[in-house]
Amino acid sequence: MVQFIAEVSSNHAQDLSRALAFVDCAAACGFDAVKFQLFRVAQLFAPEILAKSPQHRKRVAWELPLEHLEPIARRCREKNIAFSCTPFYLEAVAQLQPYVAFYKIASYELLWTDLLKACAETGKPVIISTGMATMPEIKEAVATLEAAGATDVTVLHCVSAYPSPPEQSNLSAISTIRRETATKTGWSDHSRSPAVIERAVHHWNASTIELHLDLDGTGEEYHTGHCWLPNEIAPVIARIRQAFTADGQGFKEPVPAELSDREWRADPSDGLRPFRHVRASWVPA
Repeated sequence: MVQFIAEVSSNHAQDLSRALAFVDCAAACGFDAVKFQLFRVAQLFAPEILAKSPQHRKRVAWELPLEHLEPIARRCREKNIAFSCTPFYLEAVAQLQPYVAFYKIASYELLWTDLLKACAETGKPVIISTGMATMPEIKEAVATLEAAGATDVTVLHCVSAYPSPPEQSNLSAISTIRRETATKTGWSDHSRSPAVIERAVHHWNASTIELHLDLDGTGEEYHTGHCWLPNEIAPVIARIRQAFTADGQGFKEPVPAELSDREWRADPSDGLRPFRHVRASWVPA
């Protein structure tokens, strides 16, 4: 089966009730986990950038308040959905540790060895995204995590464009990453294409799918075009889960739905339906 992660990003607007609504919505849509981001703008961008860019400075309004962590984690427990969060500064790893089921490292932080080590040293599972990365960079990140004690690592292929063109998804890289890193692999989606997601799962065996979610089209990141709305993604998840139920056990024998028709096959003696022993006693319903 596949694990679906709902990425809230900055669509919570620092509103706890809205953040909790994301948990409820993710659970109702069929997600297995919901993920937030913990960053501080002053520790996310270099001072040279912040000094020149009001656009970057205003992202302070997107920061997740620390006091929201506990109620979000509690709601996740109530809804039986895993809580995760991406740390974007070193102190965030310890701040998140009491609450998260796993850590997620963003593509932009993939090369930050100290952050990888800090997450790995907690002993919790770690998922990393690999947008813009080369295979040597990915292998180095995985080696860093494992050397620091990580025993449960998942690597997500990703295209860091918002949105990303479906034809540039390069989903076959999922197989390459799996072969080169010997880790669980998946797809962090920015395409908002059901076809891309289903291809990642059913053909390339992605074990984890991460998707950006918004509640109502008013989230800070919705306008860029990479976020799903609940009514869009819920049927995709349901369809993928239903497809897995069709696999069966792999051996050929009659299934319950067809047992009643077995006696209506052609009798070997004359090629007529049903079997001879049925004909003698059969009456119309």
